[in-house]
Formats: sequence, structure tokens, C-alpha cells
Amino acid sequence: MGIASIRNIDYVILLCEDMVRARRFYLEVMKFPLERDTPDWVSFHVGSGLLCLRPRRPDGALQDGPAIAGSAAVQLAFRVPPPEIDACHAELVAGGVEMLGPPRDIAAWRHRALFFRDPEGNVIEIYAEV
Repeated sequence: MGIASIRNIDYVILLCEDMVRARRFYLEVMKFPLERDTPDWVSFHVGSGLLCLRPRRPDGALQDGPAIAGSAAVQLAFRVPPPEIDACHAELVAGGVEMLGPPRDIAAWRHRALFFRDPEGNVIEIYAEV
């Protein structure tokens, strides 16, 4: 079956300019459990997958390229039960996270969602199906 046999995303890697700050955010603010923690690779359990951080290497063998100032590289979406949206919002605000607006309903997707950025500028969405 080749490519058609892919069924899951096992891990996502975020390229980081500041590994220490990104690690702290996902550990202390998002409260994801650590899976692996080295200076060049940090991974967290998120459900059945892993969210991984590694340093951006614009000129290395992996050809990451430079980060684009002010531009998100990815948007990550995390689903919670509907009653948790407002609790997540309150917890993030209390933790000093700058929100991209209040929680809002997105009728086209039947979602209630909130949005903010991680320390690397990536957009984080926490949503509930309503």
C-alpha cells in the first residue's frame, strides 16, 4: 500500500531558536510529561504521540533554513472536552500567557477555541467540539 498505509502522526518536531525557553513552556505552562530530555532533543507525551523540540540548524545537514521573523511555522491544535475551554483559558492567563483573543465559537467547524503563541511564535489552539 505504500504511502496509503500511513495511519498516525507519531511525533511532531518544532524547530527552536531557544530550546530552554521552549522546553520550559511545554513543561511548565502546557504541563506535558517529559519523554526525553537532552540539550539537542526534548520530547513530551501528548496523548499517543510525541511533541518534540530540537534546535533550528539553518546551515546544517538537515537544511532547516532560517526562521522568518514574526511568522508562525506551524499551528498545533489540542482537543479538550467542552467544559475545559474556559478553565484552560483562565489557567493560561494566570500563567502569564498572552492570548490572541478570548475563547470564541467557530461555527463553520463547530468548535469553541482559544489561540495563543508558544515562545517560538507557533500558534497553539485549544479547542472543543460543540
